[in-house]
Amino acid sequence: MVEQHPLIAQLATVIRQGWAAHLALEPYPLPADLGYVEGHLEGERVHIQNVCYQSTHFRKLHLELAQVGNSLDVLHCVMFPRPVYDVPLFGVDIVAGRGQVSAAIVDVSPTRVDHSLPEAYVQGLTALRPAPFQHPRPLPPWGDIFSEFCLFVRPVDGAEEQRFIDYVARLLHFHCQQVVTSAPLSPALAQQHQSQQSYYCRQQQQNDKTRRVLERAFGNAWAERYMSTVLFDLPQT
Repeated sequence: MVEQHPLIAQLATVIRQGWAAHLALEPYPLPADLGYVEGHLEGERVHIQNVCYQSTHFRKLHLELAQVGNSLDVLHCVMFPRPVYDVPLFGVDIVAGRGQVSAAIVDVSPTRVDHSLPEAYVQGLTALRPAPFQHPRPLPPWGDIFSEFCLFVRPVDGAEEQRFIDYVARLLHFHCQQVVTSAPLSPALAQQHQSQQSYYCRQQQQNDKTRRVLERAFGNAWAERYMSTVLFDLPQT
């Protein structure tokens, strides 16, 4: 891969260091042909690199770094909890085109059937909430999976980019602290969390922008397999 946008490289380091500091990581069995892939889109080379782990409390920890030539850099990360724990889904994405960050989003998406967050998260995220950004972005039509604390912005300068990184680092630290102290749920409640996590994955699979890029670079069948196997696989019973 060519050199990544500095914000994406910095955030990837923050995520990896956060995982290593808080979690006992084990390998996650990705399909052998999908860990690192290359393709072409409109004459430019496409690179996708996936890093995946699992742990006691997470069924899957996924970090994806993707590039389209020198024109597009993407970081995508989701921490999928095991449904037996009453914790939300941590997710963060950054899209940078030709050196400019066009989108940066981070959230802890609810997995309760009433779409609420645990009270500890409400209190913690209220305290962590960063100062307003100049250019907030609207959520996509399928964005009902996100929480009231979802931060979706277009940073206007280096100061806002750094503020976004700092917030993600603090949120990741808080999230890991909450998760590792969580007690298992009853089977009935775990089934509800599994259902809500499946809904999250199905909604994310409706992201037409991501799907179109993958289809143009690798074909429709490959894109469908990648979306449903690597990016947003459904939790198993």
